[in-house]
Amino acid sequence: MSSLTDRRTRRRLAADAALLAVAAAFVVPLLWLVLASVDREATLRVAAPGSPTTDNFSAVWTDEITFTPMLNSLLLCGGAAVVTVGCAALAAYPLSRYRSRLVRPYLLTVLFSTCLPITAIMVPVYGLFVQADLIDTGYGTALFLATSQLPFAIWLMKNYMDGVPVALEEAAWTDGASWLQSLTRVILPLMGPGIAVVSIYSFIMMWGNFFVPFMLLLSPDQLPASVSIFTFFGNYGSIAYGQLAAFSILYSTPVVLLYVMIARRLGGGFALGGAVKG
Repeated sequence: MSSLTDRRTRRRLAADAALLAVAAAFVVPLLWLVLASVDREATLRVAAPGSPTTDNFSAVWTDEITFTPMLNSLLLCGGAAVVTVGCAALAAYPLSRYRSRLVRPYLLTVLFSTCLPITAIMVPVYGLFVQADLIDTGYGTALFLATSQLPFAIWLMKNYMDGVPVALEEAAWTDGASWLQSLTRVILPLMGPGIAVVSIYSFIMMWGNFFVPFMLLLSPDQLPASVSIFTFFGNYGSIAYGQLAAFSILYSTPVVLLYVMIARRLGGGFALGGAVKG
């Protein structure tokens, strides 16, 4: 009996140690980010600054380094997220409402598309953008970002749409509504949490995307913040760690605020109670 207890204790201790190691892998970089942002002589070491200062934030708090790239990122990722959510809703509707033998193969194809690395298709995409004269255009880059996030967005949107009872839509049809009216006035309003999840996921994935805008945008005044981070990497391996940490905190602020603003909606379920009465 004691040996069984000892084995359980060792397993529990091993699990706790593994969880602590995983937690440290996330906490230590965040701790370095906060400490380095207020350290004038920051390095890669995690150490408390001798005299905390806001000089790093003052150095990056300029139009060229922060404001213009952040505005470019908001326009680029926000526009692409709107396109992604709109197209995902239109694509998920027939997949959720109509029964066909082609639905499952199509969904599996969509799921497989999410596994393709975006770097594997950038060479033909770049050639296509050159031929279509879309290089160094914000709208062209936004469309490609939206396209890259569309497969997983369709998959998520379809799953959330399955949770809306068809009876509500049939009642709208009885009142003379078209399929588009039932989608926009009945289904989508009841999918608030689902739309929020798809929007946040798409926006975050685009916000942190470096490779696509780096390849498709050439003008410095159009580069988003994910690309302008190169500003802090100088020649011969010199890096302004303090300013890099301060910029990283400012760069992550919009995503954090976006999540906080709609966190309540993410925690709520579909408000369908009493909507369908048998």
